[in-house]
Amino acid sequence: MTKLNSHFYVAIMAGGIGSRFWPHSRTDNPKQFLDILNTGKTLLQWTYERFAQFIPKENIFVVTHQQYTTKVSDQLPELPTANIVSEPSRKNTAPCVAYISHKIHKQDPLANIICAPADHLIVDGPAFTSACLNALLFVQKHSALLTLGIKPTRPDTGYGYIQFEPQQVADNVYQVKTFTEKPNLELAKTFLQSGDFLWNAGIFVWNVKTILAAFKQYLPEIDELFEQSTFALNTPQEKEAIEKVYPQCTNISIDYGIMEKASNVYVIPSNFGWSDLGTWASAYENLEKDYLGNAVQGKNVVVIDATKCMVKVPNDKLVLLQGLDEFIVIDTQDVLLICKKENEQHVKEYVSEIKRNKGEKFL
Repeated sequence: MTKLNSHFYVAIMAGGIGSRFWPHSRTDNPKQFLDILNTGKTLLQWTYERFAQFIPKENIFVVTHQQYTTKVSDQLPELPTANIVSEPSRKNTAPCVAYISHKIHKQDPLANIICAPADHLIVDGPAFTSACLNALLFVQKHSALLTLGIKPTRPDTGYGYIQFEPQQVADNVYQVKTFTEKPNLELAKTFLQSGDFLWNAGIFVWNVKTILAAFKQYLPEIDELFEQSTFALNTPQEKEAIEKVYPQCTNISIDYGIMEKASNVYVIPSNFGWSDLGTWASAYENLEKDYLGNAVQGKNVVVIDATKCMVKVPNDKLVLLQGLDEFIVIDTQDVLLICKKENEQHVKEYVSEIKRNKGEKFL
């Protein structure tokens, strides 16, 4: 096996609560820690294994909410405890990236880092490895903020889009023209037809000095907070210092805070069987279906005259489903969700409604 590059790192972001996968995903056990697709491994475990193919294991970090550090440790026993980086509160991706970037920079000023979510599905491992290595080698030589873009297969309104310039600047690397947040269907169709738009996978690659320079320029107040706590990073004082920093951080994503403002942003168009597994419909797309198009998880489900449903119920429960077309049916010990598939983008709003009316007991 070839020697892995000691200046290549990955920060797996695993602090979210996955509310679109409610009621299976809960605050105390969110989707990155679940085996959503019945594969025998959780999404976090798959993500770790994917990166361990080409990143030295000691250079793999998992950034998570302090509530989940034990879960990470239980699911990834081979990960050193020091590589589980715990956030005292959820402040979106910019503070998360600032924290891990300052921490890694103190350890290795020559580091090149991939920042990636813990809960995505990637089918073609070798193609993913190839895209990541191409990205790491590019940012090692250029002052670039790079993202992996996915060649769209349909006009999806659930993803952000990246438009890129036609001329490549290096092997399969293009300069980014614009970022567009989730578009309406008409716009998504136009993007698909134009051929110069990609889905934004939220997988970022950069040299540590480049990202820290971008923070100084575009989010100086966040950078300053972490700069002041550098003395404590990678020491026993780190936890206490970070607990003082986080309440002062703006709640902002790395996309809004830096990527959409910077001029040195590049993209690698990729095709490695990606899904962000953001919703039950995306899980449905990736599961085996019966002859009526139903994706059924549960050993005692009887389907009569129902089509294209996403069904997940406990194995010991008998469920008879009759006459439903294109529904999501998710049953847990204390919650039953029955929702039209076309409304699944609203599950997050339904969860907020439940929080208002029923408190946090069912979340």
